[in-house]
Amino acid sequence: MKVIAKCCVSLAVLALSSVAAYSAQLVILQNGFIMHVDHLETRGDFTRLYMDEGSKNFVDIQRDQIVRFEEIPEPPAALPVAPAMAPVRTVSLEEIVTSASNRYGIDPDIVLSLIHAESAFDPNAISPKGAQGLMQLMPQTATSMGVGNPMDAAANVEGGTRYLRELLTLYHEDLTKALAAYNAGPARIQEYNGVPPYPETIAYINRVVRDLYQRKIARARLDDRTSGHQEKARSAKPSTPTLTSRLR
Repeated sequence: MKVIAKCCVSLAVLALSSVAAYSAQLVILQNGFIMHVDHLETRGDFTRLYMDEGSKNFVDIQRDQIVRFEEIPEPPAALPVAPAMAPVRTVSLEEIVTSASNRYGIDPDIVLSLIHAESAFDPNAISPKGAQGLMQLMPQTATSMGVGNPMDAAANVEGGTRYLRELLTLYHEDLTKALAAYNAGPARIQEYNGVPPYPETIAYINRVVRDLYQRKIARARLDDRTSGHQEKARSAKPSTPTLTSRLR
């Protein structure tokens, strides 16, 4: 095979067995070589193969040494890159309760103790009577408090805390009556002019108050430990002399 090479580039270097970049077309030769060319030009018995868009880098190959040409498709358009999603932050139940409690002016520990007594912190709890979610809202109560989905933890706590605030306001901040009304209904408080004599309601109030008491003790102990650590840290620091003592 007679080959006239330009630009001091031999056919052995320019012939490729695999293609790594997109170009106009491939040229398959009799000897099995595959050439990756930008464009070509017929010149008598030879075909001039250009390696790039210019006119200086080329090789001339006898036409009978070329088996066929194959068009190379244009590279597919790049798919749009989806914007990076910000990590989703998980909100804890305590954060939900604290937020709702602050809005309605209630001690968060009271709401947590009520949730413990109502559902044992199960957001999917449903009672035989139809109360739903963390704070066991009855359907009519959920509707009146604007709760669209009682099984949603945040919505349930929002509605339940709002309802508890209404009861506390109704009974002049009397927590015992408010808890009794939350359990048995305001109509029973009015009927008995106070806490109804239902064993279930009395046990419920005791359970909430006992849990609340335990929470307060646990928080007081935690505060004592924290303040103790802080006091030790302060005492470990060397005292800084006052301006008067330095002048002596």
